[in-house]
Amino acid sequence: MYRNRVPAVLAALMVLAACKRGAPPNVAAEVSGRTITFDDLEKQYKLQFPNPGSEASADQSAIQKLEVLRSMVDNEIMMQRAEKLGLVAPDADVQAKFNDLKSPYTQEEFQKQLDARKISADEFKAQLKRDLSIQKLFNKEITSHINITDKDVAEFYASNKASFNLPEPQVHLAQILVTNRPDSNVRNLRSDKAQNEEQARQKIQMIEARLKQGEDFAMIAQNFSEDSNTAPNGGDLGFIGESSLEQAHVELRKMVTSMQPGQLSPVVRTQEGYRIMKLVSKEPAGQRQLNDPRVQQTIRETLLNRKDQLLKAVYYEVARNESNVSNYFAKTLFDKYSAGGK
Repeated sequence: MYRNRVPAVLAALMVLAACKRGAPPNVAAEVSGRTITFDDLEKQYKLQFPNPGSEASADQSAIQKLEVLRSMVDNEIMMQRAEKLGLVAPDADVQAKFNDLKSPYTQEEFQKQLDARKISADEFKAQLKRDLSIQKLFNKEITSHINITDKDVAEFYASNKASFNLPEPQVHLAQILVTNRPDSNVRNLRSDKAQNEEQARQKIQMIEARLKQGEDFAMIAQNFSEDSNTAPNGGDLGFIGESSLEQAHVELRKMVTSMQPGQLSPVVRTQEGYRIMKLVSKEPAGQRQLNDPRVQQTIRETLLNRKDQLLKAVYYEVARNESNVSNYFAKTLFDKYSAGGK
């Protein structure tokens, strides 16, 4: 999974090696004066890779930690932008979200959920505050500026009219796929590919953990899914007829038929690899006309998601360029390897 990323990682380390200031004690990275400690990194790493397995080498673990740290740095950059723009989520919103997530469980069950993630209730609330603040930032800086016109909808419908003629009941699905076979043709934003069963298992666990933390399904698919046909579109599989679904993996078929729109599946092991599915919608048979509210909604959501995903990717890159980031962990690794360390 990580072999294809090594050149990019080493290139980043070479740039970071120019940093002459020594690393403060226990600091993995610094973002505009705010630190991310190695304790923070280790905790997040164990959350995303709870079972690294005996085959995981020191090099693989280091690359995994670099990936986790990059995500933490990105989140810190976004949080600082939210603070600067006065978009930090108020405590009342955080508590409301906390109560909403807690409501399906008994107190004992919810505590078990926290224990499994190795965080306290206060730490969970702090994470929710960050997530809600970043979402407010994206809504203001990105989503609020996206305008899908009636002309956009009509043009999309005209170009895709056949796809709205459903000969049988269908489900609209998206997926994230991870396989255990080397494949140089896999393309995603991170150029991330599992090379064997152990790496595939670790990767899908990391993806599942990030989705459970509320990260966007489409962005995760773009970054990590190993289905080159759907990863660029956020994992979108389009509409699938019931007859085709009948031919699917039995466990996958049972799971999809029991899901509700918007719901994510647990990890499913199929012949092709590990999958996490998202049920976007369920549609009865027949031709859908442009004036059908469901058609309007589907097209607007599709166009909105496309533009939203593109602008978020651009926004992250611009924000990184405008931030003062010192990745001491990366520099330490570069110094070690340039000196012949293993």
